[in-house]
Amino acid sequence: MAWNETPARLEREFQFVDFRTAMAFLNRVAEVAEAQGHHPEIFNVYGRVRLTLTTHDAGNTVTDKDHRLAAAIDAVVDA
Repeated sequence: MAWNETPARLEREFQFVDFRTAMAFLNRVAEVAEAQGHHPEIFNVYGRVRLTLTTHDAGNTVTDKDHRLAAAIDAVVDA
């Protein structure tokens, strides 16, 4: 599944077999986000994770920061 993009946000949902697997994924995402200094909004219920990216200091719009983080998150998924 690809990222859903609107002018205000990039959003993608991920499905995992259980909560532990979802949390392991989120911990990897946290490392990438910290390294980039750009952090997603995270929604996690059991094995379902939704990540939303937007650049708040640019007026809640999608910027290159969001696209770079999305690509890095995709790399985590593909690893």
